[in-house]
Amino acid sequence: MEGDFIKINEWLTPLSWLYGLGVGFRNMLFETGILKSRAFSIPIISVGNITVGGTGKTPHVEYLIRLLQDKARVAVLSRGYKRKSKGFVVANDNTTMRDLGDEPFQMKHKYPRVTVAVDKKRVHGIEKLTELDPTLDVIVLDDAFQHRYVKPGVNILLVDYHRLIIYDKLLPAGRLREPLKGKDRADVVIVTKCPKELKPMEFRVITKAMDLFPYQKLFFTTLNYEPLVPIFPEECTGLSTLNNMHVLLLTGIASPQQLETDLSAMLKGATYYNLSYPDHHNFCRKDIDRINAEFEAMPSPKCIITTEKDAARLAEAKGMSNDVRQNLYAIPIRVSFMLNHESAFNDFILSYIQKNSKNSILAKRKGKQAPDEKPATISFK
Repeated sequence: MEGDFIKINEWLTPLSWLYGLGVGFRNMLFETGILKSRAFSIPIISVGNITVGGTGKTPHVEYLIRLLQDKARVAVLSRGYKRKSKGFVVANDNTTMRDLGDEPFQMKHKYPRVTVAVDKKRVHGIEKLTELDPTLDVIVLDDAFQHRYVKPGVNILLVDYHRLIIYDKLLPAGRLREPLKGKDRADVVIVTKCPKELKPMEFRVITKAMDLFPYQKLFFTTLNYEPLVPIFPEECTGLSTLNNMHVLLLTGIASPQQLETDLSAMLKGATYYNLSYPDHHNFCRKDIDRINAEFEAMPSPKCIITTEKDAARLAEAKGMSNDVRQNLYAIPIRVSFMLNHESAFNDFILSYIQKNSKNSILAKRKGKQAPDEKPATISFK
C-alpha cells in the first residue's frame, strides 16, 4: 500500500502532540457551539482536505462546475491563496491572476459563465455573492473543509491516494492539519489521484481502512489528461507529435508525483526532464532565467509542459525567452470516477441541490447529467 511509504518525521512527534491539542481545542469550540458555524438557505458544497499539500481540489471543483453549470446558477468562492488583493473580489473580464490567485483565475477563464469570487472570510463572501445575485442556486467553496465558520450542506473531503490520511500524522511530524477524527465531518470522501490499474483488492483494503460511518459516501477518482494547450497561442510553433521529443516538465504544485508518473508513461519515445518548484510558486526573474537556460541546453526537437495552474503564473512572468514562449504548453487535467460510480456521485449532488434550491431548473424537474463538453481552450495574454 502507498501508506507504507509515507515519510514521517518521528522525532517531531512531541510537537505534533502539542499541535493536536491546539487544533482539538478549536474543534471542540465549534462542536460545543462556543464558536458558531453558520448555515445558509442557499445550497453550499464545500471541497477541501485536512492535509498540507495538493489533493486535486481544483480538478474536483471544475468537475462540479461542469456538472452544474447548465442546470443551475453556480458561484465558486475561494480564499484566493497568494493573491495580491484584499477582501472580497468577484472576477470579471479585466480581473488579473494577481487579483484572484492562480486557481480561481484558471477556473474563471475556463468557465466564464460561472461566477468566481475570492474572500478569506467565507461567511462574508457568501453574503456578498447572494447580495450581488439573489438568483444563485449553489455556491461551491474551494478549499474550505477546515473553514468551520460555514456549515455546508455537502462537505467533500479529498484524500490523496499517495498520502492516505489513515497512515499520516499531525504536523509537523506528518502532514495532517487536524486529527484523523476530522474526517467524520465529511458527507463524501474521495480518494484522489488513484492509479488507473488499481486492483479490486486495493479498493477493498482502502475502503476498510478508511473506517467511515454508514452515512458517509466513499468514491475513488483518477486523473485524465486532455490535449496540450499553448500558453502563448499567437507565438506557438505547434506540435504534431511528442515522439522523439525532448520534454521539460515544469511544475509548481504540491504533489506532482502522479503527474510525473503518468507523463513519463505517456511520453514513450521522448526524453523526459523535470524541473519542480513549491506549490503556488511565484516565478521570479531568477527562476525564468533558469528555465530559459535549461530549455536552451536541451537538444531539439523540444517543448515545455506545465500545469494549468502554473500557466497562469508563468504567463505573467517577465524575461521569458522567445524560444520558451513558442514551445510552452499547459496540460489540462480532468478527474473521472472509478468503479463506475460517476452516476452515483452526480445523483447525490443533483438531488441535494434539487431539494434545497428554489430557483434552479433542478427545483422544477429532476436534472440530467451534464454533457461531457470539450475542454475550453485557454489563452493567457
